[in-house]
Amino acid sequence: QVQLVESGGGLVQAGGSLRLSCTGSGRTFSKYYMGWFRQAPGKEREFVAGISWSDGSTYYGDSVKGRFAVSRDNAKNTEYLQMNGLKPEDTAVYYCAAGWLGPSYSSNDYRYWGQGTQVTVSS
Repeated sequence: QVQLVESGGGLVQAGGSLRLSCTGSGRTFSKYYMGWFRQAPGKEREFVAGISWSDGSTYYGDSVKGRFAVSRDNAKNTEYLQMNGLKPEDTAVYYCAAGWLGPSYSSNDYRYWGQGTQVTVSS
């Protein structure tokens, strides 16, 4: 059974940093694309960042370009989301996801999801 488990969320002041982790188990993710999404109360789920597990190529949503960085550690089956310059509007539940349909910005193209981790940025 495939599982994705996020960690690293919390409360941080505006301008601060957090690093989220997502560890996968239950299968080999070598041909997968791993994504990060977020959802704030009353808003739709939004694409944040993604990475190709095979070659490490990355892609980002416009709202986080230049502030967030996604990476992966193949040996640990873990992907990371380094978030710098956090803003109150970054407050949301952050989810990691895995899919094989290519570098996609759509949540519909990701098959497996983690349970989410809360990130709260105070002003």
